[in-house]
Amino acid sequence: MPIKSKIRTIPDWPKKGIMFRDITTLLKDPEGFKLCMDDFCRRYKDEKIDLIAGVEARGFVLGGALASMLGVGFVPIRKKGKLPAEVEQETYEKEYGPDILEIHKDAVEKGQRVLIMDDLLATGGTAVAAINLIEKLGGEVVEFAFIVNLPELGGHTKLKDRGATVYYQVEFEGE
Repeated sequence: MPIKSKIRTIPDWPKKGIMFRDITTLLKDPEGFKLCMDDFCRRYKDEKIDLIAGVEARGFVLGGALASMLGVGFVPIRKKGKLPAEVEQETYEKEYGPDILEIHKDAVEKGQRVLIMDDLLATGGTAVAAINLIEKLGGEVVEFAFIVNLPELGGHTKLKDRGATVYYQVEFEGE
């Protein structure tokens, strides 16, 4: 039972021409979600990871679950205005215009090794902003982990050009 078969595609959402890859169907399937998380656990169990940072919102689900499995801490990277303590910000471009991500200034200590997780890699704007936030706080990004990569949108290339290592479980190419 491959992970890809558990991901629903919703045509023309949130706007015409977009093929939205919905992982909620994977998350609600006990076997599919376990397969997904076991794969991440196998990949990272022998890595020296101090923290997992999850990008809002689905990165919270994945990152929190993996942090528990690996026995490491979890920190959220959120949209502007959602975190209560002092934050570091990073502005980035989405296909609909600029947005801002934030992380607590005390979330990462200098030299900590951080795995960043999100559900899907599209254009890479959010991912680059997340890396920038971790590095601003003095953390070292070990890798960026996704369930889905959409290669035609160029995010993987953008992250590689930024010097990031990327892992993804499935790819939807022009499908």
